[in-house]
Amino acid sequence: MYDRPQRDADCSSKGDWKGMENVSVQDIVLATGGVLLSGDDGVMLNKIRLDSRQVETGDLFVPIIGEKVDAHKFLEQVAEKGAGAVLTSEHKEKTEEMAETSCAWIAVDDTKKALQAVGRYLRKRLTLPIVGVTGSVGKTTTREMIAAALSARFHVYKTPGNSNSQVGVPITVSEITKEDEVGVLELGMSEPGELTVIARIAKPDVAVITNIGITHIGQLGSQENILREKLHITDGMKDGGLLILNGDDPLLKGVQGREGLRTVYYGTGENCDFRAVDICFEDGFPSFTAVHGADRQRVRLNVMGQHNVMNAMAAMAVCAECGMTMEEAARGLLTGQGFKNRQQVHETGRFTILDDSYNACPESMKAALQVFNELHPERRHVAVLAEMRELGRETESAHRQVGVFAAEAGIHLLVTLGAECRALTEEFKKRSGAPVAEFTDKDQMTAYLDQALQDGDCVLFKGANSMALFKVAARYMENRPE
Repeated sequence: MYDRPQRDADCSSKGDWKGMENVSVQDIVLATGGVLLSGDDGVMLNKIRLDSRQVETGDLFVPIIGEKVDAHKFLEQVAEKGAGAVLTSEHKEKTEEMAETSCAWIAVDDTKKALQAVGRYLRKRLTLPIVGVTGSVGKTTTREMIAAALSARFHVYKTPGNSNSQVGVPITVSEITKEDEVGVLELGMSEPGELTVIARIAKPDVAVITNIGITHIGQLGSQENILREKLHITDGMKDGGLLILNGDDPLLKGVQGREGLRTVYYGTGENCDFRAVDICFEDGFPSFTAVHGADRQRVRLNVMGQHNVMNAMAAMAVCAECGMTMEEAARGLLTGQGFKNRQQVHETGRFTILDDSYNACPESMKAALQVFNELHPERRHVAVLAEMRELGRETESAHRQVGVFAAEAGIHLLVTLGAECRALTEEFKKRSGAPVAEFTDKDQMTAYLDQALQDGDCVLFKGANSMALFKVAARYMENRPE
């Protein structure tokens, strides 16, 4: 086992507090460089809220200017509701309305950037190690596996839901508590420069990059550009930190972290420091031997799919860095149960539903189809696939790839949603004699499924999150159609 770096306790002079504990209005003013227009700077604050409907007494409300709604319109409402403080970029002077409430009003130039500044301030108060996870595919699943593995020894805080953005990560940091011993944060990106902003908030001690695919290639132009952007996860890391890379990924296996960082690889190849061998499956659930140096440990997972072997090996590498044995990590991994709308199997009595509806790219589509192929092979398999988004000039070729995968997976009925799926169905028809039903309207597709699905069917739901297949999947998990 390699030596772990010694952590320096870069925390506030007030003590080893976590999250928003003992954070005052004055602290927020200093952190943001804002101006207190009204209210008491000594008031202690509770949670950070972005949704005005969730604001409770003593909370800090941050109004974000979105594409459709500018949350500044709710400032007076939340102040009257009992908010401890609000940020505002629309006010430069004290108003009569401010004076009528006990709420502190803090003027800032940009509320989103101010929120990020608060996140950086709160991160400085933390002394627990932070694991950051990014990549084109599998961030959430890998985050969940790392958290499960670490939980065999530590009290783990992990990113709730999908709070992995420039807005979500500061909130995530603010919710870490005294009881937490390790933090596992998912760090996402969709445009150039975004991950640098997020990484400088999270400041991970350990960074994991799962793979480099074509998700967001429409914004970033090429996989090489995606790689460069993903490597910005190290922008917030101190010297001595650890970069953990997928050694099976063609673009990552030759990468070394910047000077001052250590780099290790996980995967199945001989080049990997943490390696999975002797992989087999029991009813679709992987089992394998994890190898690190002279250490060997048999591992079984409670989530389906060979791709999860890779996610588990990333978790093994993180656990080693945190001083855990491979046996402990394997015990923790056995508790992992997956995440909502990500390859979750539901037995309804009428159908077996594989709900992987959260999002889609060619890599995750292939993984879903592989898992689907292993699920009750004696039954009829119906794949409900919606189009993939944010693929730019790769859109058509990506959908054609999935059409090939679907044909190879032995699908008995293919149902598609979205105009971009035309390329997918063309490739499928070339290679399979199975029937195809194509739709551009979700309601029409649902009406068709109500008639076409048969008792005992295995049904896969997979597509871009914006296509909202999770709503359709929920209909059949509830077993409503008769």
